[in-house]
Amino acid sequence: MRFFGRLMFVLTVLLFAGLASSSSFAKAVKVGVVLPMTGPIASFGQSDWKGIKIAASLKPTVLNGRKLKLILLDNKGDKVETANAVSRLIFKNKVSAVIGAVASGNTLSGAPIAEKAHVPMVTPASTNPLVTKGKKFISRVCFIDPFQGKVAAKYVYNNLHARTAAVIVDMAQDYSVGLARFFIKAFKKMGGKIVGNTFIQTGDQDFSAQIAVVKAHHPDVIYMPTYYQELALFARQARQFGLKQTIMAGDGASEEALIKVGGKAVEGLSFTNHFDPKAAVTPLGKKFVKLYRAKYHEDPSAMAALGADAYFVVANAINRAGSTNRIKINKAIRATKGFKGVTGIITLVNGDPVKSAVIQKVKDGKFVYVTTVNP
Repeated sequence: MRFFGRLMFVLTVLLFAGLASSSSFAKAVKVGVVLPMTGPIASFGQSDWKGIKIAASLKPTVLNGRKLKLILLDNKGDKVETANAVSRLIFKNKVSAVIGAVASGNTLSGAPIAEKAHVPMVTPASTNPLVTKGKKFISRVCFIDPFQGKVAAKYVYNNLHARTAAVIVDMAQDYSVGLARFFIKAFKKMGGKIVGNTFIQTGDQDFSAQIAVVKAHHPDVIYMPTYYQELALFARQARQFGLKQTIMAGDGASEEALIKVGGKAVEGLSFTNHFDPKAAVTPLGKKFVKLYRAKYHEDPSAMAALGADAYFVVANAINRAGSTNRIKINKAIRATKGFKGVTGIITLVNGDPVKSAVIQKVKDGKFVYVTTVNP
């Protein structure tokens, strides 16, 4: 009996050891997420998170069955909060990778921490070239501003037939400053002329001074690469003061909040963007759109699609690395090639994707697809 008891004990230990090594008992792989869930650009973060959750439902595990556990921290759209969040995820939560942040200025604040710690960080939506320049552990799934600025310039010059442009820049946002610079360079190169260059700050409510500058120069088009809140308020005030020019913007316009705040004033507004659900070309993109609509009863925004792509790129890299080792995962992320993501085919070169852009406009209170522009 004693021998039998010992045998049963050994078998029990072996059984539980086997279960512990199985996928159901395997330790989860932790990935941090830094997004503005509250604050001035909360709509971006909330959309990204929706997209990430759909992506996680499509691919909840990595490394043959280990759950991919997401740890979300709210950076409130603030640079200092971003740096603190990235640091906490890396050193306290011991994540294998970080998804985030949103907005170039925020990501630039958190990137040096990830870079120094040799932790891969993939931003869904930070388009300033400086985000990845000179860095080895920072990557993104969105196109960069030199390309976006050139696309916008070509569209207003060739499609809108504009020859003069007034440019309104948000000096508090690296995104806005950089994108304006690339638009101006491309527009001038094509023969266009900048006839009014004026500035705002995030959170501004009164745009009468900027409107006065624009009115004085009578431009063919207004280029305003800012975020949706200021863009919507400016449009409302501009229309009240009689400005009828088409407003062209960047991907910062790509939230339904633009239409909710701007109303009829943003009718006809055009902008460069990363994704349109009607232009989804990959099987993953089509599946994502279908599931997103079923869960949220609305079309996914570009931010939602980019959030999903950041998740998929990280998950795919973990599987290809075959490890939770941060350096190996980063190497796999940087080697991403021909990945059929939600927003299109993604190939990373030094952390930057080579991919297409779309032009959208507001028509009858909705975002409508205009065209796709390839790199």
